[in-house]
Amino acid sequence: MGGRHVSAPRELDGLDQTSSWDGVRAVVAGFGVSGFAAADNLNHLGASVTALDESATGKEEKAELLEVLGATIRLGEGATATLPDDVDVLVTSPGWRPDAPLLAQARERGVPVWGEVELAWRLRHPEHAAPWLAVTGTNGKTTTVQMLETILRTAGLRTVAAGNVGLPIVEAVMDPTPYDVLAVELSSFQLHYTSSMSAESAAVLNIAEDHLDWYASMAEYAADKGRVYEQVQRACVYNVDDPQTEALVREADVVEGARAIGFTLGMPGVGMLGLVEDILVDRAFIEQRSDSAAELVTVSELASSAPHYVANALAAAALARAHGVSQQAVRDGLRSFRPDGHRIAEVARHRDVTWVDDSKATNPHAALASLRAYDSVVWVAGGLAKGARFEELVAAVRDRLRAVVLLGRDRAVIAEALARHAPDVPVIEVEAHETGVTDDEHGPMGRVVEAAAGLAQPGDTVLLAPGCASQDMFTDYGARGDAFAAAVRARTGPQE
Repeated sequence: MGGRHVSAPRELDGLDQTSSWDGVRAVVAGFGVSGFAAADNLNHLGASVTALDESATGKEEKAELLEVLGATIRLGEGATATLPDDVDVLVTSPGWRPDAPLLAQARERGVPVWGEVELAWRLRHPEHAAPWLAVTGTNGKTTTVQMLETILRTAGLRTVAAGNVGLPIVEAVMDPTPYDVLAVELSSFQLHYTSSMSAESAAVLNIAEDHLDWYASMAEYAADKGRVYEQVQRACVYNVDDPQTEALVREADVVEGARAIGFTLGMPGVGMLGLVEDILVDRAFIEQRSDSAAELVTVSELASSAPHYVANALAAAALARAHGVSQQAVRDGLRSFRPDGHRIAEVARHRDVTWVDDSKATNPHAALASLRAYDSVVWVAGGLAKGARFEELVAAVRDRLRAVVLLGRDRAVIAEALARHAPDVPVIEVEAHETGVTDDEHGPMGRVVEAAAGLAQPGDTVLLAPGCASQDMFTDYGARGDAFAAAVRARTGPQE
């Protein structure tokens, strides 16, 4: 230890929001939204808190606030290089790689590493903690959690979407007015650092290639997703059409009595939710499930009939029904729900061509689901591929592709897959600098839209489903979608 003085660690097990954390020395890695929530609440509970972040941009005001309250905040280059002495626990924000110096030093010194979700679980009130309905998967998490939140509120329950979307999960569990139930979105990064969570019910929507710039293999990525099922109390909801999700249920160590509940776009078996013609039905949470099904809602009553959207609705319904929500509340909640922007959002119809913004499709699996919702597509794709490949996607949808317009840093990855598996599909690449992108019709996205308009024929859909992250050219997927929509409207004129 090089002569370093290290005090005896404080016992952490059993501490919750009613406990005194006085004497607990906590370091928080990252000072974004979740990092601030962790540092703020630990400080409030009496812990000695040090928060570290390599970037100070936009964080100065919150840092000043916490410093006034007694916390230590270190921001800027080099701030996360060394783990301070005398640390009882390191709380890491999502996305911090296990090989980051701060985390590696914690492991070497035997310091527990918690994610914000682990911290939140431990901070729950011992007498009136809200049960968690947890959702993970490569795609569809946010939409499913927001659907679930709407259904739960329709049922008259006090709830909130929390975790990877909406309210930081630490804030949700520390709310002085208890929630009835929480709809919790969890990323693989969050689950990686979670060990003691015991959700009431949990769903893995799908498993597909993603974040291979973070994980050494798909197996490791899938294993982190599967952590959501550990110690589930009531229902492990899985995707019948994605065998990997069922395999994760089989491997999970659940509370005795927990059920495996499948959802499918086909006819449901006993213990599943699925489709009977155009009706979403429940054969899992009714007494007569052996020979009948309960109608929930029709596909035409949903905001979209896209297959992946319908699958999300079935997963949300399964979690709600596992919690005891009525058929009527599920129906009314799904009927009223409208997804956030940039998720299969129709931008314009012009000369019998439909323009759709699905900028949220930031990996190949999400893009594949989006492409399968349309019969004849001019596909707009490209950006940061994050190590993903596009061979399987192109092979699966080549018969749907009228043409492809590519942009972004890794567009060549998609172009190569198209050349191999869809050589007859016309491809236009739009070059652009990775900075200084404008969102008007004269910028790179304007050239993309102009190229797409020249390729589209009556009856086609021009679909922005990039299959890639956006940060090579845009601040986020929302900015990319906004640029697309602005360029489309400039090209097509006002809509009726």
